[in-house]
Amino acid sequence: MKNNVYELRKRHKLTQEELAKKIGVTRQTIISIEQGKYIASLPLALKMAKIFEVPIEKIFMLDEEGNEDGE
Repeated sequence: MKNNVYELRKRHKLTQEELAKKIGVTRQTIISIEQGKYIASLPLALKMAKIFEVPIEKIFMLDEEGNEDGE
């Protein structure tokens, strides 16, 4: 899964710590999401979509090399 969290966070002029506080996670969680090491849960993704004012699909997208059912 790919994501645009870093780009959207920068566009909204938020630090990792500020975004983490807004959505109720740690800064380390934001770092892991941005690096693609952690896939956000649906509630977390919805919170990000609200903060960034974009649909979830603008934040997270399936990796082109993977298939749609995650295998």
